[in-house]
Amino acid sequence: MCKLLFKFTVVTWFVLSTSMMNIVSVQAGEPEFKLMNGKVDIGTFNGWRRFHSTCHVCHGQDALGSSFGPNLIDSLKTMDYQTFIETVTDGRQVTSASGEVSVMPAFGKDPNVAKHLDDIYRFLTARAKGGLAPGRPKK
Repeated sequence: MCKLLFKFTVVTWFVLSTSMMNIVSVQAGEPEFKLMNGKVDIGTFNGWRRFHSTCHVCHGQDALGSSFGPNLIDSLKTMDYQTFIETVTDGRQVTSASGEVSVMPAFGKDPNVAKHLDDIYRFLTARAKGGLAPGRPKK
């Protein structure tokens, strides 16, 4: 009886805890964010901090874009982890059909960004795919 009660308790806890958590499909090896009861894990929170210390200058507050850089919430809905790493590390230059050139500088040698790419990715995917609201996340 005691073993049965224990199993029931564990299964019930698992079902309840996962139902309160935002579960998002990720590829193997991608950093995962955790958003539970409106609170984020420490990695996602650190990603928010790092994004707003450097990236927001071009990509706007809460990654919503600006006249200098695109809305990353839209970009991260389809961009995979490897492309994100390559773009941030090596930079990127795109020429539109009208001939306008957009440049993303390389941040691979900036320790304030390069050392925290996984956390920045967690934050951006939480915003793009996981329903993280704008503003300072709760931790």
